[in-house]
Amino acid sequence: MTGSAPLWSFDDYYRISGAPAMRAVERVVCGCEYGATSWTTRAEADRMVGQLELRSGTTLLDIGAGAGWPALYLAKLSGCDLTLVDLPGEGLRIAAERAAAERCRGKVSIVGADAARIPLPDNRFDAISHSDALCCLVEKQAVLSECRRVAREGARMVFTVILVAPGISAAQRKTAVAAGPEFVDADETYALMLERAGWALSENEDLTTGFVASLRRSLEALEENASELEMLAGAEVLDEWRGKRALASAAASAGLLRREQFAAVAA
Repeated sequence: MTGSAPLWSFDDYYRISGAPAMRAVERVVCGCEYGATSWTTRAEADRMVGQLELRSGTTLLDIGAGAGWPALYLAKLSGCDLTLVDLPGEGLRIAAERAAAERCRGKVSIVGADAARIPLPDNRFDAISHSDALCCLVEKQAVLSECRRVAREGARMVFTVILVAPGISAAQRKTAVAAGPEFVDADETYALMLERAGWALSENEDLTTGFVASLRRSLEALEENASELEMLAGAEVLDEWRGKRALASAAASAGLLRREQFAAVAA
């Protein structure tokens, strides 16, 4: 099962992400202006620097990097060397331009690739991150295995993901899947997938309360900027954004949908 496919593509989203109304929504939800497509807040990103043990000279790989949030921010804070991997070309173009403009202390590399087939050598990275990416991808186990392949032994990985809550009925599961990202459903738990990929789970935190608050702030910001957003994206897409976020808020508030953070070490 999958959630509903969106009317707009990520490239479509990135093309309008720099507009004032889009930036206004992003500031309210995430506290940033990067063209973010994840729900990672600035407070979560600040914490990730320590969780990943980032500093000058360490190497960070970010999967599903989009326009660079939060990876470019992590690199800016820590001075680490950063490699961004994703497929939507428009997002990576924006990320490359921002990296050049901000003159990050470390090296920033851009790789257009499928996260399940990363064209990079084994044992290359000290740290790996991805923000609400696996819930938008079909090959979840393959992505985690690829992350392990390119990670050095002892490397740290931190990621957030939206998931269907365990232990709910079939009818409730159907509601959760419809409310979540397109590929929110998973056959196995993330803890089991991590173990199979060669990662040792070190921390698992439920971020659902903050996720619900972000969804509500997002809905309020959409209404406050509705006229400009309708001109940018069209009435049909704006209605989809409203409807999808309302569904996700209701499902998460009812305990059917969750957002969690996982931290793991390459075993």
